[in-house]
Amino acid sequence: MTAQTQTQAPAMARSVPWLIIICGCLIAALTFGPRSAMGFFQLPMLAEKGWDRTTFGLAMALQNLFWGLSLPFFGAIADRYGTWRVLTLGGVIYAAGLYLMAVADSPAMLHIGGGVLVGLGVAAGSFSIVLAAFARHTPPEKRSIVFGIGTAAGSAGMFLFAPIGQGLIDAYGWSQSLVIMAVMMLAVPLLAIPLHGSSHNAEAARKAAQQSVGQALREAFAHRSYTLLVSGFFVCGFQVAFITAHFPAYIGDLGIDARYAVIALALIGFFNIIGSLSAGFIGQRYSKPKFLVWIYLARSVAVTAFLLLPQTPTSVVVFAIVMGLLWLSTVPPTNSLVAVMFGTRHLGMLGGVVFLSHQIGSFLGVWLGGYLYDQFGSYDPVWWLGVALGIFAAVVHWPIQEKPVGRLKLAPAE
Repeated sequence: MTAQTQTQAPAMARSVPWLIIICGCLIAALTFGPRSAMGFFQLPMLAEKGWDRTTFGLAMALQNLFWGLSLPFFGAIADRYGTWRVLTLGGVIYAAGLYLMAVADSPAMLHIGGGVLVGLGVAAGSFSIVLAAFARHTPPEKRSIVFGIGTAAGSAGMFLFAPIGQGLIDAYGWSQSLVIMAVMMLAVPLLAIPLHGSSHNAEAARKAAQQSVGQALREAFAHRSYTLLVSGFFVCGFQVAFITAHFPAYIGDLGIDARYAVIALALIGFFNIIGSLSAGFIGQRYSKPKFLVWIYLARSVAVTAFLLLPQTPTSVVVFAIVMGLLWLSTVPPTNSLVAVMFGTRHLGMLGGVVFLSHQIGSFLGVWLGGYLYDQFGSYDPVWWLGVALGIFAAVVHWPIQEKPVGRLKLAPAE
């Protein structure tokens, strides 16, 4: 075998890592599904327990906050010691959190189980960890598309768990449904076995200059485009987490049949698949920062139209379709930009820091949704704040530059 053939063989093997992609997609669907169906548990849980919406909203806000706070650490551990270990831990913690949420007899237990533990479980088993593993086994020219596939898998989880979640609640009650979902999470460790590698045994890491965690963080936060990306992703979290947690209750407040909440979240999940896959292809061919600008502007326009036009079952369905196309379409270009800027050596950690910003936004979106509703009897203030933040996100993404840092310009492409 010639030297050229020897160098080409690994590249060909890495071009289509289908086993890794399939297992990673199944994990993304499993971990993203239950947490996206949390809104269906709000009203039956509160009716039985006698708690208010602020109590449930705080649990969901803590879930999003701990998801974000822990993700950079889980990402760094996966970068250093291997993705399989982190995903396995995530599946176990996730299951424990859902079970504790199911048997919670006090707000504190709800906040610890459905908030802290589920948040930690989602972080350790999230598609951010999965996408970093994908990046290490995929050539740069195919990463955006593969990121789109992985994100679409998370979207599929949302699409599937909307009817599954409501169906389980109708058949078994909200508490037993959470126990069933907890058992589902125990499949994650088995699916994670093919994703056993770390950045230290990735071919790309052997080509690039080695960095410590501290050096990587200092380089990233000194990079203007990265800090703009971090600040803009805050808005994505605020908008989507508010809708996930409060849209079913909002539909009920409008007097629209509850089945339209199920239909709406299922449609968001289904069209999210289309939007995520499309974002992967578009991001591979066109400017990722400009694409993100248009996504955030389109979200603000969609919410404004939904609030100002007559709110009917038809408008709910149309809004769900539009928001579904825009829902996680931010994820492939955002993660791709981090990989373009800094390579894959610390992608799990640096992508986790960007996602921390997303989850701080999620915390505020979910918590403010419940708090302001209890104060004013309306979700409208949070809807309009989301519109304003969408415009802000479009502004900060405009000057982002899609190019590697100087350290990588002289190194082989990762």
